[in-house]
Amino acid sequence: MTLNNLKIFLANVFSFNEQYPLLFTQFNFWVFLALVMAIFSLLHSKRLLRNTFLFLASVFFYYKTSGLFVLILIFDMFLDYFLGIFMDKSKRQGAKKFHLIFGVVINLLVLFYFKYAYFFTDAYNTIVNSQYEVINWLAQWTNDLSGKDYFDASKILLPVGISFYTFQNISYLVDVYKGKIKHVGNILDFGFYVSFFPQLVAGPIVRADQFVPQLYKKFFLSRRQFGIAMFWILNGLAKKLIMSDYLAVNFVDRVFNNPSLYTAFENLSALFIYSLQVYADFSGYTDIAIGVAMLMGFYLPKNFNSPYKADSPSNFWKRWHISLSKWLQDYLYIPLGGNRNATFGTYFCILLIASVIILLTKSVVITSVIASIAVIVLIVSLASQKARLKISTNINMLNTMLLGGLWHGASWNFMIWGGLNGVGILGFKIWRHLKQWLRSLVSGIIFGAFFACNWFWPSPVLMIFTVWSGVFFGGTLIRCIYSSIFPNKDIQWLNYSWNVFMTFVFISFTRLFFRSGSNLDPAIANETAWNTAKSMVNSIGGHWNIPAIPEILSNYWPVFILFVIGMIIHWLPEHFKRWYRVNFALMPLWLMALVTVVAVFFLYQFVTADLQPFIYFQF
Repeated sequence: MTLNNLKIFLANVFSFNEQYPLLFTQFNFWVFLALVMAIFSLLHSKRLLRNTFLFLASVFFYYKTSGLFVLILIFDMFLDYFLGIFMDKSKRQGAKKFHLIFGVVINLLVLFYFKYAYFFTDAYNTIVNSQYEVINWLAQWTNDLSGKDYFDASKILLPVGISFYTFQNISYLVDVYKGKIKHVGNILDFGFYVSFFPQLVAGPIVRADQFVPQLYKKFFLSRRQFGIAMFWILNGLAKKLIMSDYLAVNFVDRVFNNPSLYTAFENLSALFIYSLQVYADFSGYTDIAIGVAMLMGFYLPKNFNSPYKADSPSNFWKRWHISLSKWLQDYLYIPLGGNRNATFGTYFCILLIASVIILLTKSVVITSVIASIAVIVLIVSLASQKARLKISTNINMLNTMLLGGLWHGASWNFMIWGGLNGVGILGFKIWRHLKQWLRSLVSGIIFGAFFACNWFWPSPVLMIFTVWSGVFFGGTLIRCIYSSIFPNKDIQWLNYSWNVFMTFVFISFTRLFFRSGSNLDPAIANETAWNTAKSMVNSIGGHWNIPAIPEILSNYWPVFILFVIGMIIHWLPEHFKRWYRVNFALMPLWLMALVTVVAVFFLYQFVTADLQPFIYFQF
């Protein structure tokens, strides 16, 4: 290799190329990991050297994934490191609280600037009828100082994984403030905690009290743990390449990109199949992250627990993106008052969101509905202390779901998605306390109301609600009749299956708004996402060409078969999954190596020509 060729090679290695990021599904990542593990094997017994090396490797990984956005990560790292020291050394509680609030505010301002600048500007322009445009002030100041136009100041790009490491940093500040952990004394150790590359860009969200103690532990990896780590890596790759990417490229993306070009059945199928796709994509990333981290002796929290086995919306959120759900519970829901009481934040959040919705929509109907709900809630709260406690608990929960939805993306579609999930959880809390006959009556009234509305004012969205409420009413009525005739012969598995099915349908329909707002330029996200969602609703709630369904199934038979297989695997009993996971880990090393080589060869037959980034990279 000539000196010139060597310079070109090194330039390619150490420069950022957005066309070739270090994704888990790309060959260059595994070359990177092999080099990291080779050096790690020499340093693993020396704790500080190990952590320092992994910190530098993680910073390089993020640079190769996000370019100069690595400077934001480093800024947050230094800020929170010193704030942690200040809090621990402050003798006065007021000083500790000041440092905490200052740190949380700065972290959130950085997140809001890069992620929500277009969202808030668009909302402000709509409310006051102005024409303000977003400017990338950091790029503008850099250009002014240098005297050259190095950066495009007309756009704000979203740094990969900024939501994840921002929440991770906030958890560190809060845990140090509460005394759950001591501040990390070495900047290199802290940098390693902030930037650990397996989970840096898409989670799971690693909380300080869970990970910081691992910084000081000696490396340990048993033979069985090595096997489990290899299983998680292969399992994650299979989910991503076979399930997620294939379903996306060959069906889901096509329908969501042009919903009006496809039939009602195809639009509805895309919704259900997307539920499997997003699960396979996100849990696949998590599996790989857990496996890679385990190879280095570190343990990341479980992030998924077969979420489509959930028999209610609330149970779903105990199984889906568990690290985020727990974070929101401990650092948002409980500080707002949780199930104990209402705080200033409780009413401030819900009133602010309601006010913005009213100002944006400028709809008399929406204003009347929100005002009526507010009056009813106020009257009930004043009438009963017990009711007031329940109302405050539910408002705290709803605030958490709305803000959790907004965390996912700078689009009203994400808030709608979060709000629908919150309403689903609230509805289930009320539903589970009703007797069977009352459930039938309530569901019958709801079905009758939607049927009547659709009869007099026909529309696609009312048709969808009419059909869904009709199916729900029918199932509830049958269950009520059966329990009346056979009061002592309740079929538990049938009841559970029905609840799982209805939960899956509900979650899939809320994802209409989630998927519509994904993968979009923040500057046009709101309008594009809303148009996509509206187009799909119009299609699903419109004319159904039933005779065309067999032909659609025939044309897309690999997609539908893969969907069925994926759901069957998902619904397998947990003990069976644990059995084949452990048996893989206990294989002789030569057999494990052979199986791994064959599996990798098979998996990469599914690699698509176009780069398919992980869905949660944008969050």
